[in-house]
Amino acid sequence: MKELRDTQSEHDSRHVSIDRVGVRDIRYPIVVSDKENRTQSTVATIALMVDLPQQYKGTHMSRFIEALHEHQRYLDVHSAVRLPNRLLKKLSAQRAHVEIDFPFFRLKKAPVTGMEGMMNYDVRFEIDAERGKEGSFTLTIRVPITTLCPCSKAMSDRGAHNQRGIVTYSVRFSGPPVWIEDIIDMIEQCGSCQLYSLLKRPDEKHVTDYAYAHPVFVEDLVRNVAVATERHNAFSWYRVEAENFESIHNHNAYAMVERDLS
Repeated sequence: MKELRDTQSEHDSRHVSIDRVGVRDIRYPIVVSDKENRTQSTVATIALMVDLPQQYKGTHMSRFIEALHEHQRYLDVHSAVRLPNRLLKKLSAQRAHVEIDFPFFRLKKAPVTGMEGMMNYDVRFEIDAERGKEGSFTLTIRVPITTLCPCSKAMSDRGAHNQRGIVTYSVRFSGPPVWIEDIIDMIEQCGSCQLYSLLKRPDEKHVTDYAYAHPVFVEDLVRNVAVATERHNAFSWYRVEAENFESIHNHNAYAMVERDLS
């Protein structure tokens, strides 16, 4: 059989190294830890990347898929953490970066009637590895929340405007990881009110009244989450972003706090 040409390994003369190259938008089953049910199965969207030295024309894309499929039927957090080191070895790279995005589901009871509805939260694992250095694992969770404007409440005689927002919360751990559900609970306590998928009339009255009694600016929201984070000793770094989808403005409100606690 005629030897096939390995074009990717040929020399490139432009002297430009590439920081990240690889494959994205891979769908793959994943099993994640669940505080109530031990585990839950969901579907992840995965990106696998490595660096490429300036002398090489290209990387070997098939090897990324080979590394992923060595896990056979599904990924879990333990096999996910090992993925970057597999990429380093398989692609002879110096640095590897893995992103794993998936929906995380939990049943949530309405505050008065107790009726259950399913909530979903966007979760991301980011895992980095570099030869000769300690790797890093970053957990990001996007939590929807309600905020009610303190300024509107202070000025108005008949109510105050409120809106739905998103808190994007990223952490690195200094010890054992914290349950995803516990992080969600912590964030949901920091806004004007939590969101629910199913509300009957008594529940709707409760959340309306509760939000009115707990007004927060977007600045208050990120500060509340920062204070709650720093009460724990489980984290070495965090970043909290809040974005309100304003109900009376043609723009969104945004705030961010980032701290290195190590």
